[in-house]
Amino acid sequence: MSRAALLVLADGRFPAGGHAHSGGAEAAVKAGRLSGAASLEDFCRGRLHTAGLVAAALAAAAVLGVAPGELDAAAEARTPSPALRLAARRLGRQLMRAARATWPSDELDAVARQFPKGAHQPVVLGLAARAAGLDPVDAAYCAAYESVSGPASATVRLLSLDPFDATGVLARLAPELDLVVDRATEAARRVADDGVDALPASSAPLLEVGAETHAAWAVRLFAS
Repeated sequence: MSRAALLVLADGRFPAGGHAHSGGAEAAVKAGRLSGAASLEDFCRGRLHTAGLVAAALAAAAVLGVAPGELDAAAEARTPSPALRLAARRLGRQLMRAARATWPSDELDAVARQFPKGAHQPVVLGLAARAAGLDPVDAAYCAAYESVSGPASATVRLLSLDPFDATGVLARLAPELDLVVDRATEAARRVADDGVDALPASSAPLLEVGAETHAAWAVRLFAS
């Protein structure tokens, strides 16, 4: 196993399409809930412990070999918002293209055929990590970090926030990210005995509502 593969997968330059999505930050800015570094930290913390935890567990379970179809159905059930479901599948499709080009594998090819419109992004992330020879913890870290780094980067653009402040937010959240990864990987390992119901189903209603509002905007900077 090469940990360098994790650096490639988690690199913001990896062509997975995440740069076009704000993770709910654009809607939160418009609603006045996100206005600076302090509120960005609160926003990212909430996202980490809900959407981030769910994504990390799904990604870890995919590395462990849980059937992609089961995981995709579990992701769908944990995503009430149609707008977020669509965004997750679009991101999954783009990530699949990048992963197949970077770490060619029969498994990735089979899942791409199974989900021509894209599987949910965390599931594909886990499959990409598996193809790269990474372990469940690596995939969980990648998913959890993406859940907060995306909104932080988007907020720099949306509010002209000082990038140093945004990076400071991510650094302060690092201990909590470790805890989320531990919870996610523990849940993923229980799937073998308890099925996908063992995976967390933490919800973030404001993210769901905000995604539906955001999808109806005629003009927006980010796709979600």
